[in-house]
Amino acid sequence: MTPRVAVVTGAARGIGAAVVRQLAEQGWRVVAVDVPGDLPGVPYPLGTREQLAELAGRWPGRVLDVVADVRDQSGVDGAVALAEREFGRLDAAVAGAAVMVGGTPLWETTDEQWDALFDSGVRGVLNLARAAVPALLRVPAPRSGRFVALASAAAHRGLWRLAGYNAAKHAVVGLVRGLATDLRGTGVTATAVSPGSTTTDMLTASAALYGLADVSEFAAHQLVERLLDPDEVAAAVSWLCGPQSSAVTGTVLHADGGFTA
Repeated sequence: MTPRVAVVTGAARGIGAAVVRQLAEQGWRVVAVDVPGDLPGVPYPLGTREQLAELAGRWPGRVLDVVADVRDQSGVDGAVALAEREFGRLDAAVAGAAVMVGGTPLWETTDEQWDALFDSGVRGVLNLARAAVPALLRVPAPRSGRFVALASAAAHRGLWRLAGYNAAKHAVVGLVRGLATDLRGTGVTATAVSPGSTTTDMLTASAALYGLADVSEFAAHQLVERLLDPDEVAAAVSWLCGPQSSAVTGTVLHADGGFTA
């Protein structure tokens, strides 16, 4: 069988890296995309070039690492073009890049913070859709293309002093619902996955915003009474990327440990 091919953004660490690992272990070919360094308005360091390269290096020739900023359309276009050039097609696109900013009431949110949330977490999803959807549609019918965006439990419940993040993740869900409708009848689906509190660097950044010394305090909000592992969320994303998820589109899969129950 021809291996399926995916582009994953936000791939250097956390849930994005877990998605890359799981797809690669399932035999996929993957282009793993991330932007090393710092971003304006984001108070914590992002994944590193070394993390991205180390991830890709586990599967030489099967996982390709690309340094690109999802805020830049040309960079995302290049990642999709690389997937088609090196692997011959594109079957799934996973929009995992986002940042966590907040810690103040909405009315005190700065333009820099707002722009950081929406440029990476919403425009980045749009940019991936612009690049990836035409490639997904270039696969001959009958096709089973998949567009999956990482939303959040914050897309479904207001979180204290994270109103900007709430708004950005609500936007991701709305974007996915509209995209799924635009893709009606094509064989390509669009879905979102909303994680709960997961042991990632973003959760550590969230704890810092609240002045918490221990991220485990977030576990109390989830029915499973523990934090989630990135692999648990990635399992939901990986399933949605596959042809077996053909009945699911225009909706959200809540991989949140019961956070929003």
